[in-house]
Amino acid sequence: MAIVNTYLYFNGDCEKAFELYKSVFKKEFKYIGRYKDVPEVARHNFPNCEDEHIMHIGLPISDETILMGADIIDVSRKEKNTSKFFSLYVNTQSKEEADRLFNSLSKEGEIKLPISDQFWGSYYGICRDKFGINWKISFTLDNN
Repeated sequence: MAIVNTYLYFNGDCEKAFELYKSVFKKEFKYIGRYKDVPEVARHNFPNCEDEHIMHIGLPISDETILMGADIIDVSRKEKNTSKFFSLYVNTQSKEEADRLFNSLSKEGEIKLPISDQFWGSYYGICRDKFGINWKISFTLDNN
């Protein structure tokens, strides 16, 4: 069976975003690599990345899921939001966990749909975190 994981790109604030995700999911980083660690022969592939920018970071969320990311600096990009066309969907084990994740991720961000009981049988909400990443947080009410 194939496993699908998410890889997020940031325009210089990957480390700050992943510090938030580390605190929200209460997990430890599996790996942090910086551009200063990239061999000199390959540095030309990342012309706008500084030594301390994140080249690769991995945060295990569960046994099956690793949230990964990097800084890919685009000096021409003006907007902060890089997730206009996707959301990360997290299905939780309890309403309390859903509330904790939703409240933590939406802090200083934007609530698109307040988390609440939905007609299809889920406790569900949508937010965008302060780094521009969209999150859909859900708990299936049948699991009580």
